[in-house]
Amino acid sequence: MPANSPTQFTSPALAGLKLSELISALSHALDITEGQPEGHCVRCCWIGMHVGRRLGLNDDELWNLYYTLLLKDLGCSSNAARICELYLTDDLSFKRDFKTVGDSLPKVLQFVLSHTGLKAGLAERFRSVLTIMRDGEQIATELIATRCQRGAEIARLLRFPESVSAGIYSLDEHFNGEGKPARLAGEAIPLYSRIALLAQVIDVFHTAGGPQAALDEIHLRAGRWFDPVLVEVVEAVADDAFWATLAAPDVMAAVLALEPASHVVALDDDYLDDIAAAFGQVVDSKSPYTSGHSARVALYTDLIAEALGLSPERRRWLKRGALLHDVGKLGVSNSVLDKPGKLDAEEWVAVQAHAAYTEAILSRIDAFAELARVSAAHHERLDGKGYPRGVSADDICLETRIITTADIFDAITAERPYRGAVPIPKTLEIMAENVGTAIDPQCFEALKQALARLPS
Repeated sequence: MPANSPTQFTSPALAGLKLSELISALSHALDITEGQPEGHCVRCCWIGMHVGRRLGLNDDELWNLYYTLLLKDLGCSSNAARICELYLTDDLSFKRDFKTVGDSLPKVLQFVLSHTGLKAGLAERFRSVLTIMRDGEQIATELIATRCQRGAEIARLLRFPESVSAGIYSLDEHFNGEGKPARLAGEAIPLYSRIALLAQVIDVFHTAGGPQAALDEIHLRAGRWFDPVLVEVVEAVADDAFWATLAAPDVMAAVLALEPASHVVALDDDYLDDIAAAFGQVVDSKSPYTSGHSARVALYTDLIAEALGLSPERRRWLKRGALLHDVGKLGVSNSVLDKPGKLDAEEWVAVQAHAAYTEAILSRIDAFAELARVSAAHHERLDGKGYPRGVSADDICLETRIITTADIFDAITAERPYRGAVPIPKTLEIMAENVGTAIDPQCFEALKQALARLPS
């Protein structure tokens, strides 16, 4: 159970909101980062919890397993930029397809050849393939180590115990000792990791080919990737009802019911702040050019809101929205996000989709319904030329205008792939040219007042 859980006042909007509801909803953000169909982590939780219960784990152990399964991909965004750089490819399709590749050399080679530099020039693609063939083991270890380390770190920020962090860290270890990053073998691999990797492969192959395809794949990898005992457990629990629920649209409700009743955690404002900040770090890990962006936008948002006289409670609520405003970017490839040149029409559509993704992810949480709309609209413009809906001033609330102003300020002052950071005086000049069309005049004045009060 999370350590240091505070006991302060909880706002009425959060009354009854459980940790399992929030994390299972936010796990959709991890699904799209991995290029997986919606609900992948939730379905893995359904699979893995059945294994854990059949093994006779106690409630403490089952609770830790539950959150290891939902959060197994916490570090998934941290190697996206590096994948694009090394393989000259779209990280989303790369990650999606890589989950179907075992350790057969012909399949690995086929995967590399079919996913490296397909849109690059022949010479550039040839150099990339040669580099991967020569340094493949080192590259794979680097990518997985980055992902594992970051995932474990964020799990700690979410207040989960070390056993959950360890379960996430060792997700890619294989039973035969040929996995990564530490080449652990057998029972030296944390049990939660062994169950989570097994559940992951079952879901990927079940989604693509049904129950028999999943069972065939885990039999093929038993003793190599998977603990043979756990494979036998899956065979014992995987009856018709198991598979039917796994494929059902309402599998989320079934997974929420699996959390040990003795360990249900209600959320308060302090814990929700920490969760928003942690998922902001998941977003910012996706690109070297967005490091710290969510936290800075949250800070500027709060400064503007304070200058405008918003109440402390409303400011706290809005700060969470600022921390999560770009969560939809987890569904956009780094080949687009980090592109140094001008985006083409198709790439621009892909970037714009992040706002809709943000709303879709956050609106899965009933208590976040208003926050979802406010956060997702941060690229709308007063003149109606923004996105995702193209609404104009009358339909853009003050809170959205605040986040928009903070986001634009940070976007200009931060370093980008195509330019260095712009000094604050020049940034304010650029923003002044867009007041009344993209930027609310009142929010812009509040930003300038807030900046003037900061120590120089």
